[in-house]
Amino acid sequence: MTAHAPTLAFWTDAEPLECVSTLPEAPNVVTFTFQAPSGALFCYKPGQFITLELPVPGGPLHRTYTISSSPSRPSSLTITVKAQEGSLGTRWMLDNLRPGMRLRATGPGGAFSYLNVAAEKYLFISAGSGITPMMSMATHMYDAGRDPDIAFINCARRPSEIIFRERLEHMASRITGIELAWVVEDSDRYHPWTGYRGFLNQLILGLAAPDYLEREVFCCGPEPFMQAVREALSGLGYDMERYHQESFHAPLPDTGDVPEGVTLDDAARAEIAFAASGVTTECAETETLLAAARNAGIVIPSGCTFGVCGTCKVRKTAGQVHMVHNGGITDEDIAAGYVLACCSNPIGRVTLDV
Repeated sequence: MTAHAPTLAFWTDAEPLECVSTLPEAPNVVTFTFQAPSGALFCYKPGQFITLELPVPGGPLHRTYTISSSPSRPSSLTITVKAQEGSLGTRWMLDNLRPGMRLRATGPGGAFSYLNVAAEKYLFISAGSGITPMMSMATHMYDAGRDPDIAFINCARRPSEIIFRERLEHMASRITGIELAWVVEDSDRYHPWTGYRGFLNQLILGLAAPDYLEREVFCCGPEPFMQAVREALSGLGYDMERYHQESFHAPLPDTGDVPEGVTLDDAARAEIAFAASGVTTECAETETLLAAARNAGIVIPSGCTFGVCGTCKVRKTAGQVHMVHNGGITDEDIAAGYVLACCSNPIGRVTLDV
């Protein structure tokens, strides 16, 4: 009898993710490793994200996290999360998520990946947990077996809070194409620090990556940090068309332009029919589909709530909406009738397949 190799299948979000291990990385930072219960492999672009449905008390909570692993290692998928002060979902994960537990997830999604930008030289700039997409992309280049050309700058409050420091230094010690620069605000007690100290500025940028003008820049971190990076690069004459950033914080007011000829009237009423649920509700045109659904008792999963993560994508079967998103939906999905409920306003009567 001839043995046949098993057919390879790729994971889809119709299947839950099973947590198989946890690894502390830094204070309040943990890496969770997931596998597909069916044994399916993971296919995504390095730098993309997934949205997890977390069973917190009071109802499910949807949170979006960048994948920190690389698709070049497809048997598992990892996310590395940092619990900030007042965080709900991430704190629940650190306190409750253990191997053997399964979570529903949607994705992967997002366009923040070096694979979408052809370049010979890259500059990765990150702060805090914003290092996760950079780790995914750097690992993908490292696993390719060729020497990449990456200038990698990461900022943290203290050396002990640098995520993935040992792993990145190990990778950089085995190839010639990864140059690392750590920038910390303060040192740890009784541990001498010989790297950069202070806040990232034009001087440190020039020292850490002297050829920054020749590099494609990818940046991720808190919005004030990314704004400082943008201002520093712009002030140095960098071509900002070659600057790319990822953030799940609310975008700045000028990130999207409202199309001409569309005026939403708070006094105008709209009607939304949730076909699958058999519920119809009225709302103002200025109310989003997501808010109207919640008021009507209809659950539409959501994450960022400003059109980035794509968690609230629903199919519109009739009517018109006014949607101003921030990259969380593709042109193909829009052509197929899908909209993002968090950033779509109904005009007249609208029917959704929910």
